[in-house]
Amino acid sequence: MGKSTHFIGQPLYSQVIKLLDKSKIIEISREKGGERYIKRFDSWTHLVVMLYAVIMRFDSLREISTSLQAEARKLCHLGISMMTSRSTLSDANKRRPDAVFEAIYRDLYATYHTRLSSDSRSGKEPKWMKQLQIIDSTTISLFSNLLFKGVGRHPKTGKKKGGIKVHTVIHANEGVPSDIKFTSAATNDSFMLRPAVLHKGDIMAMDRAYIDYEKLEEMTQKGVIYVTKMKKNLKYRVLNDTMYQRPNGLMEVRIQHVCFTKHLKEKDIIHYSRIITYVDEKKKKLIPLLSNDMESEPTEIIDMYRKRWEIELLFKQIKQNFPLKYFYGESANAIKIQIWVTLIANLLLTIMKKGLTRSWSFSGLATMIRITLMYYVDFYSLFNYPEKDWETYLKEKTESPPELSLF
Repeated sequence: MGKSTHFIGQPLYSQVIKLLDKSKIIEISREKGGERYIKRFDSWTHLVVMLYAVIMRFDSLREISTSLQAEARKLCHLGISMMTSRSTLSDANKRRPDAVFEAIYRDLYATYHTRLSSDSRSGKEPKWMKQLQIIDSTTISLFSNLLFKGVGRHPKTGKKKGGIKVHTVIHANEGVPSDIKFTSAATNDSFMLRPAVLHKGDIMAMDRAYIDYEKLEEMTQKGVIYVTKMKKNLKYRVLNDTMYQRPNGLMEVRIQHVCFTKHLKEKDIIHYSRIITYVDEKKKKLIPLLSNDMESEPTEIIDMYRKRWEIELLFKQIKQNFPLKYFYGESANAIKIQIWVTLIANLLLTIMKKGLTRSWSFSGLATMIRITLMYYVDFYSLFNYPEKDWETYLKEKTESPPELSLF
């Protein structure tokens, strides 16, 4: 069999990093102070090496350096002109500001987020999908309380578990983080809810940890809709209470118009909203939702809140497909750099997945990219038609003339 029908003169990884702009990355790094006192290991080389490590799911600096040595002849395709040692990468993760990689991610998102937006005009998605944003956080365990203030306690030792909390906002029709903040695991989620950056018509789906009467009222005044789950200990005054039943006499939905009051030194905050209680058939329990949307149908409010699950799936996707159990450095800066590079890798693979005509799960695609990352194959040819090589081989075998025999 001859060359692969997917053959191309560059490794698959070089096609992944074509989505990056080398000159822009160097410029961003200079602005953030990432190129001071640097001779050879610039921000481009740093990013490409870290992306390689994250996509390949390496657990240590030794694995990274040894693998690069094995692929030495292919590094020129990646714009790398030096062999990276463990000490060089370790020093860079400690010294180059994590703000460089944050700025790179935000620039990439601003460049490519329109490619990720699903089109509601097709009729498959409701009109409110483009306005819906989801906010939540996930904690990455570090098992050390030295760098970031820990949360919770070990049941046997009583020690707190260290961790870094990643506060995230995503647009429901994009599926990648649009805004991210890092804090210690002990930080309350509500600080991430910032009504000042929201616009009229925006819809926020969030967990009950974000309930703050002052912020909810500010959102209402700006024309921003929110949907969240009720807390059990909330105190309110019921203005109207209506229950709708099914033909069999069981409750379908209950709608309560309520008023919340919060007493402050400067003024009293009065907030009007409605509680929509529905029956979750799978969990077999009542789910009360809180929203300032007084006009939409209860089914729409319920669908908006259910979309909040998209962010949970994103967190699961990132943690399952990239190495966030082992870090390539012990400093806070190194840990943040690795998380930012992981988010960049997730964004790049999501963009490439969006360009495929064949349906792939993210995990399946990430695994196959990891296996073929340094192969000389065309990404779109291989992943749109992976069985083409085998079909071509079978065709050649059936069409070839029979071998001559002396008997």
